[in-house]
Amino acid sequence: MERGQRPARPAAATIKSPGRYAGCLAGILLIGSALTRAAAAPDAPAVAEIGRKMFFDPALSASGKLACSTCHDPKYAYGPPPGLGIAVGGKDMKQPGTRAVPSLRYLNEVPDFNEKTRFTDGDLLPGGGYTWDGRAPSIAQQASIPLLAANEMANANPLEVVAKLKASSYAAQFRECFGADVFEHADQAYAAGLAALAAFQHLPTEFYPFTSRYDAFLRGDIDLSEREERGVALFKDPKKGNCASCHLVVTRAGRPPVFTDYDFTNVGVPRNPRIAANADPAYFDLGLCGPARQDLADHLKYCGLFRAPTLRNVALRDAFFHNGAFTNLRDVMHFYVERDLHPEKFYPSNADGTIRKFDDLPAGIPDNLEHDVPFNLPGAEPALSNAEIEDVIAFLNTLTDGYSGS
Repeated sequence: MERGQRPARPAAATIKSPGRYAGCLAGILLIGSALTRAAAAPDAPAVAEIGRKMFFDPALSASGKLACSTCHDPKYAYGPPPGLGIAVGGKDMKQPGTRAVPSLRYLNEVPDFNEKTRFTDGDLLPGGGYTWDGRAPSIAQQASIPLLAANEMANANPLEVVAKLKASSYAAQFRECFGADVFEHADQAYAAGLAALAAFQHLPTEFYPFTSRYDAFLRGDIDLSEREERGVALFKDPKKGNCASCHLVVTRAGRPPVFTDYDFTNVGVPRNPRIAANADPAYFDLGLCGPARQDLADHLKYCGLFRAPTLRNVALRDAFFHNGAFTNLRDVMHFYVERDLHPEKFYPSNADGTIRKFDDLPAGIPDNLEHDVPFNLPGAEPALSNAEIEDVIAFLNTLTDGYSGS
């Protein structure tokens, strides 16, 4: 079934701000768990412009070489450029990341994290929140993570970020927006910077443009090819691809689909040896239950669960799933279809010749693996043939932004 009923958001808090800074300070409303559309309102363009400058500014990193845009390149739908799916950063630009860099597009409607999100099939399951493990309650607070992460922009604390903002070429704009004395109050200055980054990431033309070939089809401007139409049908079919069970294709309130229901799932992705941390056999990235997220560490039933991403612009990627274990869509599709039929294709062998299935999960955690179609029991027929896989990929290629109609 197609799931995706989202919990209601709490109302945004009101911030009182006097005088000529009121318009800029409206962007502060983006801080906290209640994201609003304030950043897209006419009174907030100055906030978004500051956020844009921050986003492309490598001087905000400890190395002076890493900007947000280094890993979230607008040419790749604000996702990673080829070869940078697992980023390298830190003060010396030698500290490797532990997860695949996500796209920042189509995050404008992510619901708040809720352990008991009610989906349309009646299930009460974790859903929502920002990042692969949902630990950030807003775009603004998500932006704080890379600014302070030791293997990313590597600032030791918010004070270092504020000092860099104060020395930036746009410091005067920052003061004009947020007050002449803003840098005298580091906590307020840091919050204002996060609000500016969030305001930039709420610009529709940049972050949710809905300019794909599929959007043109939904508007009735074009027809899909026969192969693309077959791919859509297979994508939706619960007995074939069943992709739409997590990557919703439902149009809501006149808005095009974002191809996710924001749920968390464990598909048993193989361990990625290209992630340096995985050289330690005791290290496991378990999503909702840690290590990056700590508040649910004792919830073993959540171990290995990661949030389903949007599939928009998925054809631009070369790092798939939370750990970047696969580098192209074809391999991803074959993993879904053959994980249970031919596990030897994806997992290492034990000394006795048996297959060490689900090798990126430690022993002793509950079995919370996804077993619905297209996963199949050993000996069953594949849910999709090779030709059908190619049809689904043809459809996924229609989700790339930038279709011009030519």
